[in-house]
Amino acid sequence: MNSMGTITFATQAFVTLFVIMDPPGATPIFLGLVGDKSPRERVRLAWQAAAVSLFVIASFAFFGQFILEYMNVSIEALQAAGGLLLLYVSLQLLTGTSKGGADQKSSNIGMVPLGTPLLAGPGAIVATMIYVQKADSTAQFIGLAVAIVAVHLIIGTVLMASTKIVGVIKDAGVTLLASIAGLLLAAIAVQMLANAIKAFTAN
Repeated sequence: MNSMGTITFATQAFVTLFVIMDPPGATPIFLGLVGDKSPRERVRLAWQAAAVSLFVIASFAFFGQFILEYMNVSIEALQAAGGLLLLYVSLQLLTGTSKGGADQKSSNIGMVPLGTPLLAGPGAIVATMIYVQKADSTAQFIGLAVAIVAVHLIIGTVLMASTKIVGVIKDAGVTLLASIAGLLLAAIAVQMLANAIKAFTAN
C-alpha cells in the first residue's frame, strides 16, 4: 500500500485541526471572557490561549495514548469532563459572576477554558492522536508538527486581531457579548456531554 504523500498528509491534518478547533467560532467566546481586560492583557491572553492549546495538543501527540491507558481514562470520560468544565464557565458568564477575582482570572482564563478545553478539546486531541498513529515516516511526523504549529499561529493571530472589536463595541457590547459567549459555551458543553453519554451507552 502506497504511503500518503507528506504534503497531502500535513494538509489533511491542518484542515482537520483547523475545522475542529474553529478559531473564528472561538472568537466571540474569547471576547466575552476578556472584555473587561486592558488591550495589552487581551493580546497576552490571545497568545497564551494559543500557547496552552499547542502545549496540550503536543503533549497528547507524544504521550496521549500512554497517559490515557496509564490512568485508565477513556476518551469519553475526557469529553464529559471537558463538557462539565465548559458548562461551569458558561454559567459564570450568564450569571455575571465571572468578573469577580479579576487578577486571578486574568492569569487563568488563557489556560482554562480558552487554551483547554475550548481550543484543545477532546476532538482536537483525538484527531491529533489518530494522525500520529497514521504517520509512517519521519517526513510525515514533521509535516504533522508543522500543521499543528501553523494552526496555533493562526489561532493566536485571529484572537489577537479580534481584540480590536472590544474597543468599538464599548461596555454595553461587551456585556452582550459575554451573554452570547455564555450561551455558546453552554451549547458546546451540552453537546460534549451528550456525545460522551452516547458513546458510553454504545459501549
